[in-house]
Amino acid sequence: MRMLLASALVVGCMSFPTQSASSTVSAPPTTRPDSASTAARQVTPVDTYEVVHTWPHDRKAFTEGLLFHDGDLWESSGQYGESTLRRVDLQTGRVLKERFLGREYFAEGVALLRGKLYQLTWQEHQCFVYDPTNLSVESALSYEGEGWGLTHNGTNLIRSDGTNKLRFLDPRTFEVKRTISVLDGDRPVLGVNELEYVRGEIYANVLPDRRIARIDPRDGALLGWIDLTDLVATVKVSDEDAVLNGMAYDEAGDRLFVTGKRWPTVFEIRIRESSEPRSPDPLR
Repeated sequence: MRMLLASALVVGCMSFPTQSASSTVSAPPTTRPDSASTAARQVTPVDTYEVVHTWPHDRKAFTEGLLFHDGDLWESSGQYGESTLRRVDLQTGRVLKERFLGREYFAEGVALLRGKLYQLTWQEHQCFVYDPTNLSVESALSYEGEGWGLTHNGTNLIRSDGTNKLRFLDPRTFEVKRTISVLDGDRPVLGVNELEYVRGEIYANVLPDRRIARIDPRDGALLGWIDLTDLVATVKVSDEDAVLNGMAYDEAGDRLFVTGKRWPTVFEIRIRESSEPRSPDPLR
């Protein structure tokens, strides 16, 4: 999701969902928590990581969505007048194929399900459906609210809108089949953005956090955090909008890639799991 746009858009972005650097990730409870809920929050596992490999990334790409398919990265890059859907060579970062959206669209999350590419738009209430072989638009699906992140569980598309809500959608009609609320204990996790489905869990970038949330798709409960604070600190950027955003999972190779808006690098990382107990992987 975008942080700050042109000055004409800043005011509009200040009402939630926003992406300003001062945004709060988890809202405080409306009532004083009891000791049990406080304890539950304190034991939320926090995983770390190790960098396995680095790959070049286009510094002009305002990454809003990322996925891995057929050996390449597929990326949705945002900003009005600049939004694209592109296929990118992982090894070199070179754009192999690209489609520009109209100037009136701000591109957001992207997912590939059953041979179709789906790309959200921020406030235009349109999800474009593409043929991945040539990036031709086959149809457009409408939805209410903002579009931020998109992934799938093999059956339904899963959409975020910058709140703590995740909606499971019929890929043919975009009808909402069910909705879950992302909670860390009893606190809503706000700013849920780019999504990726990884080994039966939903991974989510959360703005403005430098951690990835691991979410149970059954009920939205937070299974843990992946702390990428140190990784973000290694990225040399001068743009305050250049935040952590963009995940792609290679299921066959069990590889996780992460990057950010206008970052020069895509990182392949391996998760180092916390010793804290956690729930078993949910069923799809």
